[in-house]
Amino acid sequence: MLPFLFIFNTDLLLINVTWIEGALVFVVATAAMLVFAAATQGFFFARNRVYETVILILVAFTLFRPGFWMDMISPPFDERPAAELETVADGLAAGDEIRLRIFGEDAVGNPRTFVAILPLGEGDTGADRLFEAGIEVLEMDGQWIIDNVTFDSPAQAAGLDFDQVVEVVLAPADQPAKQLMYIPAVLILALVVVVQRRRRAAELA
Repeated sequence: MLPFLFIFNTDLLLINVTWIEGALVFVVATAAMLVFAAATQGFFFARNRVYETVILILVAFTLFRPGFWMDMISPPFDERPAAELETVADGLAAGDEIRLRIFGEDAVGNPRTFVAILPLGEGDTGADRLFEAGIEVLEMDGQWIIDNVTFDSPAQAAGLDFDQVVEVVLAPADQPAKQLMYIPAVLILALVVVVQRRRRAAELA
């Protein structure tokens, strides 16, 4: 299961983390593997009840990927109208990624909707950063249409093309730290430990 966890939580690969964050990831991942082992083998401090096994699996999942629950509580992106594309880009820095929900046609002419991840280029304004990323848009009949995509640009690499419609701009939202989800996970784990230790003591008595 670990290869899939690496995909969804790149912190496990120690990508773009500090030494302190790396140490925390090591400790938490080790604890998560032990909890997962306790769940799958059916024994922690005592033999697991069915509901305890389910709880332990959820706790292990939360420790491995806390961002899953945090994204449900506080979405990482705000949906903004396409008309605010330049405004959103103006609030980001060069190199930041902007997400666009695009409606257009695939290579054989079938309609499709997808989300394009576009890294912004250099520039003093949002319009400049979008232009350097290789995209130009214009307003037509209340819709924002992609009017030009520079060849071999980040915009082209993101799958953008002429005449596609920008439906929604997904702007990064201020989201609480995903590590906060460790707190309820640890508290629930502590509750399971207390219950099982008491049951184990009763069994031994």
